[in-house]
Amino acid sequence: MQIRQRFRAPIRVALAVGLTGMVSLASAAKVDDVVTAGETWLVAQVDSQKKVDALGEQRRDLQGEYRAVLREIEGLDAYNRQLERQLQLQRDEMSELDNSISQATTVDRQILPLMLRMTGALEQFISLDLPFLASERAERLKFVKDAIDRVDVTVAEKFRQVLEAYQIELEFGRTIEAYTGMETIDGQKLEVDFLRVGRIGLYYQSLDGTQSGRWDAKAKQWVSLPATYRNPLRDAIKVARKLVAPDLLTLPLPTPGAGA
Repeated sequence: MQIRQRFRAPIRVALAVGLTGMVSLASAAKVDDVVTAGETWLVAQVDSQKKVDALGEQRRDLQGEYRAVLREIEGLDAYNRQLERQLQLQRDEMSELDNSISQATTVDRQILPLMLRMTGALEQFISLDLPFLASERAERLKFVKDAIDRVDVTVAEKFRQVLEAYQIELEFGRTIEAYTGMETIDGQKLEVDFLRVGRIGLYYQSLDGTQSGRWDAKAKQWVSLPATYRNPLRDAIKVARKLVAPDLLTLPLPTPGAGA
């Protein structure tokens, strides 16, 4: 009996040591798992924060662009209202002159300088405006000037033609239009599609879609657009031609104060 008891004691010690080692190994494995999970969670949190920061920056950029567009629209509205007031004043003057035009020849001498001033102002306005439909607008202005010089055209008809030319120019500020024409781009004459967005933007795109640009009113020259605007500009041209339903146009606009 004593011999057996002597052997039992070492066996119990060995078992206790073995169990302790197993528990330590299991605990160490659990700690490693916890540390690994913690590191994975921290990486995920960092990535999430980066995405949140990027979205916040994008939202601020969009807000800035939206405010700039609003300011541009407000300026355009004010400009159109001014033209409307000028046009109404011209209509009022025409009405008053038409009432007395048949009563005295002196009216002819009064209205002629007025029409000359109006055509001169219109010519200056066109020269400072975006260079769209240049030939058409030049021909219309020449037609009005020729009519003023003709003796077989009544004063009332001359004034009506002057007023009509003003009305056509006023409508350009309210519409979008696409047309095809020739333009010299980087020293090369190309047939391109033009897009006019009111009086705030004038663009071109080559017929094969490889070249696009917009008119820089401040620099008085065409500026090439990145390839990212190729599809938006093509879609906007389709909208202007009424080939597709109207949609939101994504086009670069001049910054406030950069000119018309």
